[in-house]
Formats: sequence, structure tokens, C-alpha cells
Amino acid sequence: MVLTPSTMISLGTAAPDFSLPDVTSRETITLKTFGHKKALLIMFICSHCPFVKHVQDELSQIGRDYQTKNVGILAISSNDTKAYPEDSPSNLNVMAQKLGFNCPYCYDETQQVARAYQAACTPDYFLFDQNRTLVYRGQLDDSRPGNDKPVTGRDLRQALDSVLSDLPILAEQIASVGCNIKWKANKQI
Repeated sequence: MVLTPSTMISLGTAAPDFSLPDVTSRETITLKTFGHKKALLIMFICSHCPFVKHVQDELSQIGRDYQTKNVGILAISSNDTKAYPEDSPSNLNVMAQKLGFNCPYCYDETQQVARAYQAACTPDYFLFDQNRTLVYRGQLDDSRPGNDKPVTGRDLRQALDSVLSDLPILAEQIASVGCNIKWKANKQI
């Protein structure tokens, strides 16, 4: 496990388009799938990462808490499944079912979507407004495996609520940290 921070790309960046298969429904998910939503949260996660396992229940809870609000949520796994078979689409499906994810969970086999978003770690969060302009990239909260701080989702929830209420998001955003994305053939961003 290589502890890696998110890249903290520039706020105001436009959401790159994508076309990915949902591991549960087998439907193709694109940026337009969420066109009617006021906010779009894209999370790069996976099945095996201890940092994701640490927050996975909160991610599922956020999905439930915001399902009646005007938020689209998408989980994406981009890890190399030859090196990390735990992150195969079938195992991602098991994870989604077990946790009760109510959002699409897509597999980025080519890793092109992770590269387009400059995702660096799992978990890595990107929140876009209704114009699909990046307004938040950062941590879920300050809990990490072993630091004894409760998982609350505070930072991400504040950002979501601000977008939904047309309020400014705090300028100070703290990078998410986790396992590095497992690039194929040891390729790095």
C-alpha cells in the first residue's frame, strides 16, 4: 500500500465525459446520465483498499441520505484487476450489493477515466455543480484507519449541502489520501 494524496486539480475544471459499464445493472453510464442533477459526486473507490473499507459504510449512507436530493452519485473503480483481482467487476458488484449502494458503480477497464479526472488514490472525490464545474475535491472527513477519529463525512457533506443551497464552498479543501490507483504496467499519472 502506497499512501497517496489526491492531486487537488484546479477548482473550476470541467467534468470530463466518460462512458462506463455499471457492474450491477450492466447499463452504460455517461456524464449525460446525470444531466438533470444539480450536483454530481464522482468517487474513485475500490474493493480492496483499507482506506475505502474504513469509509465504505459512510459512502453508502451518503447515497441513502442524498437519494431524494438533486444529487447524482457515481462510484468508479479503475484498478488493474490482473494485479488486484479483488477489484474485478464481479467483486465490485458484490461490494455494491453488500453495502446497499444505490448509485451506479462502474469499472474503468482502460483507466482512461481515472486519467481524465487525474484521480490518484482510493478514495478520491470530485464534486461538480450543475454546470459540471468542479467545486470540491478533497477528503470525506479527517478520519483515517487507525487515527481513532469517527467517520462522519463532514467535509464532503458540507460541500454537497453548499452546492444544493447555492452557497459558496469553503476555499480550504484538504486532500483525500488513500492507496494509489493500481495502474496497469506500473504506469503512473
